[in-house]
Amino acid sequence: MGRILAVDYGTKRTGLAVTDPLRIISSPLETVPTHTLTDWVVKYTAENPVDIIVVGKPLQSDGSPSATFPHAQGWLRKIAALLPAVKVVWYDERYTSVMAKQAIIDSGAGKMRRRDKAVVDRVSAAIILQGYMESAQYRQDDNG
Repeated sequence: MGRILAVDYGTKRTGLAVTDPLRIISSPLETVPTHTLTDWVVKYTAENPVDIIVVGKPLQSDGSPSATFPHAQGWLRKIAALLPAVKVVWYDERYTSVMAKQAIIDSGAGKMRRRDKAVVDRVSAAIILQGYMESAQYRQDDNG
């Protein structure tokens, strides 16, 4: 069984998270400049078994697509074409940045760390991944 990689896509930088090999825990992994994202993911999947890539679907609170959505959608299509053996899926990412900021505060992180947007992006990706792993969508994707 391969890992699950989560992507919190941003137009400037993208947060990444990954499961452990048994898919029990999601952990923040990396924040990369978005222009390097495709190469980073292709290299990572070549070096690590990954079965599913979960891309946070950027939506407004009312469910309509955000301004980032078309960019994320284009990237999702591109990575799915480059990695046909890996299942690539959307997962609702609404409110994950707010949840990530609160998780960082709750962890006791200092003020500078709480302001580090790269940390927020990684933690957001981990929250997306954890939510996906707890969802009915995951159980369906993993079996289908």
